[in-house]
Amino acid sequence: MPIQPQVLTQLKTTEPELLGLLAGDVKEIFSTMVGMEVPLCDTLAAADARFQGCVSAMILLSGSYNGVVTFHATPQAAMDITAQMLGMEVAEVDADVIDALGEIANMIGGSFKHHFVNDGHEVRLTPPTVIERNDHFRPPGAAQDMLALLFEAGSDHILVTVHLEAWD
Repeated sequence: MPIQPQVLTQLKTTEPELLGLLAGDVKEIFSTMVGMEVPLCDTLAAADARFQGCVSAMILLSGSYNGVVTFHATPQAAMDITAQMLGMEVAEVDADVIDALGEIANMIGGSFKHHFVNDGHEVRLTPPTVIERNDHFRPPGAAQDMLALLFEAGSDHILVTVHLEAWD
């Protein structure tokens, strides 16, 4: 999963620092905006077939560096997160779930990009895109240029990935 050395040089950081920043962003967003603690898992072992058919929300990064921030949740985790975030019962993956996950992806992407815009990097975010049933999910495994972190979310897991590309 290594990020290209050129990207790390351009961002003046290391992969462990990026992972630490991303983990901190996700934990803070879930704690303050959702009201849920999401401990970081030690490995990606649970980022497996359970995410097939998951709800995936993504934000594109465009500018001084390009990439995609994606937040994956099983349908049950997506409903539980939405119920906690909105303080209401959620019985199905509906428009409220789609909106909540899109907003979470937007907050993660916005928070992550701000670690680098202070160094003069201009980056824009797209509005969130949410796939209600992601049948094309692939475990992060050996994906190139991708950071991946798995978190516990109640009795389930969520997965956050960031793909970064070098620019000219």
